[in-house]
Amino acid sequence: MRTAGIVLLIIGILSTLVFGVQAIQDTETFSFLGIDIGVSSANWSPVIISVIILVVGIVLMILSKRNLAK
Repeated sequence: MRTAGIVLLIIGILSTLVFGVQAIQDTETFSFLGIDIGVSSANWSPVIISVIILVVGIVLMILSKRNLAK
């Protein structure tokens, strides 16, 4: 269970970084009355899924540590 947690943690971190940078780059800004306004045309679903995978990996690692401590 610990190995699965580590694998999910690594995949979650890498995919969050890749999809996060890609989503940030899909944001366009323009100036209106001296205020910079950002409009995002990015698809945030991959970023959300990546964060969920990251959290599941962390939870698996914590649960495996608790099981080893018993």
